[in-house]
Amino acid sequence: MIRYALHCDRNHAFESWFQSSSAYDSQVKRKLVTCPICGSAKVDKAIMAPRIVGKKGRGRATPPPEPVSATVPEAAPSGPTSLLMAQERELRAKLKELRDHIVKNADNVGERFANEARAMHYGDKEHRPIYGEASPEEAKSLIDEGIEVSPLPSLPEDRN
Repeated sequence: MIRYALHCDRNHAFESWFQSSSAYDSQVKRKLVTCPICGSAKVDKAIMAPRIVGKKGRGRATPPPEPVSATVPEAAPSGPTSLLMAQERELRAKLKELRDHIVKNADNVGERFANEARAMHYGDKEHRPIYGEASPEEAKSLIDEGIEVSPLPSLPEDRN
């Protein structure tokens, strides 16, 4: 996962997480990245301070430095940013609640996920809620076959 500091054409600053830099590029190209304040799809990356971890710092759970935006003056009011942070916390709490519900109410089939999903889809096994692991290629293959799958929400604090 990678976190980018972003800004829209109206100079609203915000940040978002992406699977990779190519995922960001793809989503921006398809106008899927929008400003949470005004809804504009004209979004660019803001300048960020890099996070560098030396050998001694590896393994420590230290929070990343806050992004530095070159487009928003330091004297700008923090209202929209603090509102966004509250919205992000609320979204993360809801994603965690969803994930916890799935884990509690579904069977973890691990690496057998693709095979189990296919067997249920084609009537070889009884339908039941499951979750597990699938490679991107396996997930794409399932979707191409008309089998509905969704990724289990993963949150940054899960990696600490």
